[in-house]
Amino acid sequence: MAKISKTLPVYVLNGPNLNLLGVREPDIYGRTTLADIEKMAVAQAKKHGLAVIFRQSNHEGELVDWLQEARTAASGVILNAGAYTHTSVAIHDALRALDKPIVEVHLSNPQAREDFRKDSFVSLVATGTIAGFGAHGYVLAVDAVAALIEGSK
Repeated sequence: MAKISKTLPVYVLNGPNLNLLGVREPDIYGRTTLADIEKMAVAQAKKHGLAVIFRQSNHEGELVDWLQEARTAASGVILNAGAYTHTSVAIHDALRALDKPIVEVHLSNPQAREDFRKDSFVSLVATGTIAGFGAHGYVLAVDAVAALIEGSK
C-alpha cells in the first residue's frame, strides 16, 4: 500500500436501507440512527486528527462513484455496503482500484445470520472486517483505519 496522507478525510460510506437505522429491525440493527453513528464516527476520527466524509445511498452506482472519488480524495474508506455486500461485483471492482485502507463494517454478524449473508464481495478486497458490535463497530472501524494510515507512513 502506498503512503497515505493523513490530511485527506476518511470516507464512511453506507449502502441501502441504512438510512432506516433506528426503526428497521431494531432487534437486529439496534435503535441507533445513522445520524447518531455519523456523530460517533466524526468524534472518534477527531481524536486521531482525521476528518470524515459520511454518506449513505440506496443506489449501487452512487456508491461506486464515491469509491472512485475516494481514490484521490480520501485517506481510507470505511464501508457498510448493506445488502450490496453480498451481491455487488461493481462495488468489489471499485474497491480493488483503491490503494488505501478499506475497513468493512457490519452492525450485525453476517456469519451468524442467513446463509446468503455469509458471502461478501467486500471482504475479498477489504483490509479487514468489523462485524457484530452494533453502532460501536463504526468507532472500531475509525480506530482501525487510523492505525492503518499511521502504519503506512
